[in-house]
Amino acid sequence: MYDYIIVGSGIAGAAVARKLAEEKNKKILVIEKRSHIGGNCYDKPDRHGILVHEYGPHIFHTEDEGVREFLSRFTEWYDFGHEVVAKVGDRLIPVPFNLNTLHMVYDEKKAARLEEKLVKEYGEGSRVPIMKLRENSDADVREIADFVYKNVFLYYTMKQWGQKPEEISPEVTGRVPVVISRDNRYFKDKYQSMPLHGYTPMFEKMLAHENIEVRTGTDCRRVLEFQDGNIYFEGSGYTGGVVYTGAIDELFGCRFGRLPYRSLDFRFEHLPQDSFQGHSVVNYTVSEDFTRITEFKYLTGQKDAKGTTIVKEYPFAYTGAENEIPYYAILNEENEKLYEKYRKLTEEYPHFYLLGRLAEYKYYNIDAMCRKAMDLAEELA
Repeated sequence: MYDYIIVGSGIAGAAVARKLAEEKNKKILVIEKRSHIGGNCYDKPDRHGILVHEYGPHIFHTEDEGVREFLSRFTEWYDFGHEVVAKVGDRLIPVPFNLNTLHMVYDEKKAARLEEKLVKEYGEGSRVPIMKLRENSDADVREIADFVYKNVFLYYTMKQWGQKPEEISPEVTGRVPVVISRDNRYFKDKYQSMPLHGYTPMFEKMLAHENIEVRTGTDCRRVLEFQDGNIYFEGSGYTGGVVYTGAIDELFGCRFGRLPYRSLDFRFEHLPQDSFQGHSVVNYTVSEDFTRITEFKYLTGQKDAKGTTIVKEYPFAYTGAENEIPYYAILNEENEKLYEKYRKLTEEYPHFYLLGRLAEYKYYNIDAMCRKAMDLAEELA
């Protein structure tokens, strides 16, 4: 009945489903454990009418023309150059740390001297990982690095990951650079925007195809079985393909132990005032137990909305308990070896494909995940 069963309706599952259904005329079943589509990009108006992201802020940004063109079929865009500030003491300073931040932190003469050194050493427009900057032989450059490390990076990283920075994968630390430019935008990509009417309507249009059936509120483990190289769907042998985007360890009952993740506790508040912080995102890099506050009306262009809704994020270690969600894989050699044990289990099943953050135990931005899903659809066809 189905050529492919797609487990998960986030960007990975929705994109591969649409491509296979539309371009290859395949019959698709999308199974979603949650009561809604869209994965962690899911958004909806709260009871005050403000569009909020239920699982934290998601900003689309890309250099990939093909991905932008594909998603533009399902949404119009609200152009949004995402700017983040960090609360350091009584000041809000731009992050990543850049040349504007430099001139806020140091007096004019010293800042000019330090800027000259940074541009000469690394080049205008470059993005230098903080750990690399700390290795510089110049004492002035190391002073900048130490300021950023202590005031922007260290405590925030410990809160976010529950680890010391030196224990964290370079893939993670490399995402926290010092930027040698005056561009306050968090990303440098050509396209930076939000779906004009929200992510959920975009996903609804993506999955609205005669060849796609969607079942929400369905745990794939209730309808799919994997035994001795054979896949069973609702008790009968199934010879089609399965694209799995969920947690790979949980699919196999965590038989080798649970893969470590960081999770987040989101605490929403609505306030009867026009603005709370004047910015879409403020990172609390030193103070507070939470890591950041998002104010949605600045994120999605709802500045005329009455009142304002914010969310605070509290990281914690994922345990697999009910209602907990695994967000970020903790990448290190030990965890990657554990993941590999689970991945090898899938080799028994020739038409079984892993796709996505949880299935691959990797970090992906939205555009990179969409690109990989599009490419997989081409390979499968």
